[in-house]
Amino acid sequence: MGPAIMIIGLVLMIVIHEGGHFVAAKMFGMKATEAFFGFGPKIWSMKKGETEYGVKAIPFGGYVRIIGMNPFEEIDADDEHRTYRAAPFWKKTVVVLAGILSHFVVALLLLWFVGTVWGTVAFNDDGSVVRTTTIAAVSKTLPGSSEPTPAALAGTMADDTIVAADGDPITTWDDFSVFAESNGGNDVVITVDRDGQSIDLFATLVVIEKPLVMDGQIVLDDDGEPVMREAGFYGITPTPGRDYPGPFGMIPVAIGQFSEAVVQSLNGLWQLIIGFPSVVLSLFGGNDEILETVRPISPIGLVQLAGPAESTLQLLALVNIFVGVLNFVPLYPLDGGHFAVAAYEKITGKEPNVQKLLPLAAVVFVFIVSLGLMGVYLDIFRPIQ
Repeated sequence: MGPAIMIIGLVLMIVIHEGGHFVAAKMFGMKATEAFFGFGPKIWSMKKGETEYGVKAIPFGGYVRIIGMNPFEEIDADDEHRTYRAAPFWKKTVVVLAGILSHFVVALLLLWFVGTVWGTVAFNDDGSVVRTTTIAAVSKTLPGSSEPTPAALAGTMADDTIVAADGDPITTWDDFSVFAESNGGNDVVITVDRDGQSIDLFATLVVIEKPLVMDGQIVLDDDGEPVMREAGFYGITPTPGRDYPGPFGMIPVAIGQFSEAVVQSLNGLWQLIIGFPSVVLSLFGGNDEILETVRPISPIGLVQLAGPAESTLQLLALVNIFVGVLNFVPLYPLDGGHFAVAAYEKITGKEPNVQKLLPLAAVVFVFIVSLGLMGVYLDIFRPIQ
C-alpha cells in the first residue's frame, strides 16, 4: 500500500501546488491559458473556456501559464489588464506564494492526521525515546557481515513481544538489553508473545564490539575515537512507545513537528548546495561516502522508501515541506524568485532588469534539473538500502 500512497501523494502534491496558482489567478481575474501536469511532449489535453488542461510525458512537475508572468511575453492589448504584471503587489504575492502555501498546509494536515490516528513517539524525561518490548524489526545479518543474526536464525518476527529471557520476566526494553549484552556467546531461550501465543525461541547470542556509553554519551579515547567494549548481540529493534494526544492536543504537536522539519529542510538544501560537486564526483568513481550524508532523491526513490501507511504519510509531509522551502528560495525561476521581483518593484518603484537575472536563473534551473537527473540515476543504480 505504501508505494501506491506515495505515487498518489506525489501526483496530488503537484496538482495542488499548481491548483493554488491557478485558483488564485482566476480569483483575481488573471488569464490562465494552460494548466498541465508534467513537462515535455503533450500526451492529452482538453480546452475549457480560455484554459487548456492536459498531461505531458515527463511526470516530474507541472505548470500553470498565467499571461504576463514571463516578462518577455507579448500580450494582446485587450488582455493587458488581465496580466500578472498589471496586478498590484498583494495580488502577485498571493498568486506566486499560493503554491508554496499549499505544500505547508498539506504537510501540517498530514502530520496532524498521522499523530491523531497513530499517535506520536513517546520520550522519557531525559529526551530519549521510550522503547517497548515489542519488536519493530529483525536484523537479517550481523553488523559488517553477511552472517545471519541470532534473532533471524531463531525465527524471531516483527510484532513479537518479548515476555521472558531464560525464564526470567522481561517487562522493559532495558531488561532485555542488559540480558542480551551480558550473555554474549551463551545459549539462551527468548520467550515471546506472538498473536496471543507464547513461543520459546532458542538462540546463541554472538559477541560484537559496541561503543562504550556513559551518562548517555559515547566515551572517547585520547585520539578522539570511541572506546569499544564487547557485548552480546541478538539482532532486533524495539518498537517505540506512543503517546496519543488526540485531535486537539495534536495541533501544537504538529506545528512543532512542522517547524523542526522546516529547519531540517533548510539545512538539507544547504548541504545539497555545498555538497553538489562531491555528489557529481561520486557518480564518476569518487568518494561514495558523501551519499551517506547528502544525496538527491527522485520520485523513484521515494516510492522505494514507501512502507506502512503511517511512515509513508509522514514522508509525504516531509517532501511537501522540502519542496515548499525550495520553492521559497528568492531566485528565478522558482516561485520565490517571482515574489522577490514583485517585492523589488514595490519597494523601489522600478522594474528590475530581468535580462541581468537570466544567467542566475539558468544556473538555478541547471542545478535543479541536475539534482533531479542524479536522483533518478542513484535511485535506479544505487538505491537506498
